[in-house]
Amino acid sequence: MRERKSRPARDDGRDAERRRRIAVEAARLISEQGLRDYGIAKRKAADRLGIAAADTSLPKNSDIEEALREYQRLFDAQDQPGRLRQLREVAREALQFFAPFEPRLVGAVLDGSADRHSSVCLHVFSDEVERVIGFLDEHSIPLEQQDRPLRLSRETTRDFPALLFKAGATPIDLTVLPTDLLRQAPLDRNGDKPMRRATLAMLDQMLANEGPEAPVSAG
Repeated sequence: MRERKSRPARDDGRDAERRRRIAVEAARLISEQGLRDYGIAKRKAADRLGIAAADTSLPKNSDIEEALREYQRLFDAQDQPGRLRQLREVAREALQFFAPFEPRLVGAVLDGSADRHSSVCLHVFSDEVERVIGFLDEHSIPLEQQDRPLRLSRETTRDFPALLFKAGATPIDLTVLPTDLLRQAPLDRNGDKPMRRATLAMLDQMLANEGPEAPVSAG
């Protein structure tokens, strides 16, 4: 009877170690190769480590996020703060530029995990995506359009238009949401909490504080 009780503990320990190894390898792939889909990064990491996905549950997105921050502290500590500051300055200009669409900064540039592959990601709000496309066209900005799935609740996922272009050498990624979602942020990919979003005023406060981890509430 004692043997039966001890086996799950050993199995849980092995599974936890596998998940940790997968998370660390996924963080490396994300940082070095620019992978942005955490699901793909996890499966690719498991394959590289020779760990069958059926053998153990994959790490959570929050585990990947934690491993990515640790990777940056270990291998990118010299360049990452300056790069992040530069991206946030670009984000500030983008928030000003898209002021007619009440933009919000989201993603890695906001949460501090941005690397050399990161885009400046914004949510902009319009009930007609053609208005945003027309705005870009007026300023002679070529773009690529695709669909992006976002979770509105645990049970509801919807596709929204995403517009991709560059400001100089910096990729800009706009997700166009209807105005009724201005006060209801989609769910974060790491769980069931609302996605963190920042207005221009919030970003200005962050830049003034000069800290990559300055707290910003969802907005």
